[in-house]
Amino acid sequence: MSNRYDLDGMAAVVTGAAGGIGSEIAYTLHRCGARLVLWDRDAAALDRLGRQLPDASLSPLDVADWRAVDVAMGAAVAFAGRIDILVNAAGINGPIAAADEHTTAEVMQVMAINFIGTFNCSKAAVRHMREAGTPPVRGRIVNVASIQGKEGMPRGAAYSASKAAVMTLAKSMAKELALDGILVNSVAPAAVETAMAAELTSERRREILDRIPMGRFCNVGEVANMVAWLASPDATFTTGAVFDLSGGRATY
Repeated sequence: MSNRYDLDGMAAVVTGAAGGIGSEIAYTLHRCGARLVLWDRDAAALDRLGRQLPDASLSPLDVADWRAVDVAMGAAVAFAGRIDILVNAAGINGPIAAADEHTTAEVMQVMAINFIGTFNCSKAAVRHMREAGTPPVRGRIVNVASIQGKEGMPRGAAYSASKAAVMTLAKSMAKELALDGILVNSVAPAAVETAMAAELTSERRREILDRIPMGRFCNVGEVANMVAWLASPDATFTTGAVFDLSGGRATY
């Protein structure tokens, strides 16, 4: 990254930390000086990440499980002393099929991880952030959403709907927490070059690329840099916003 935002002394929880986006966010926040608490349901992948970030606290868990999240957030506070930053990066693609071909179970799974997981982690973090001290500005929550949550996408209804819910949740919480000094924002990338993107068929990849004027996918570093700024003390009057990383796909 070209800039180093000053996160020295700040504690950050990153969900979905073993994924392509989550791990790059973790590396970036670490370079900026943050003390890391990393969550992912893939214990093996999380362990591999932990070898690269040996001073981080690791917790394999399912963010859709409120009880597990509540316990893990308490453990995070015990480890780091406080929670200053939460990055909600956990997510799955879900079915790539017409909406009328989605099963209810598939939709529920996508919503559970992408939306309910974000809700659970945000709820738990806010409770601890409020206890950490007096305003102004004592917490940052950044949700990794998607441009599909703004535009929709054929054969991606469940994913698109879940990411729209994530962005609306952030807007609602931002209004509730503005006077508490807890800022809540979302980033909305177009497709990002990750392992999830590698699962796409060549046809689906071309369909997505054709919608991006810059003709390429976003890279994980571009997402992580935006998240780092939103998590930093440099972002002081921004809350309830959605920051596009779309290569020109979305212009509103």
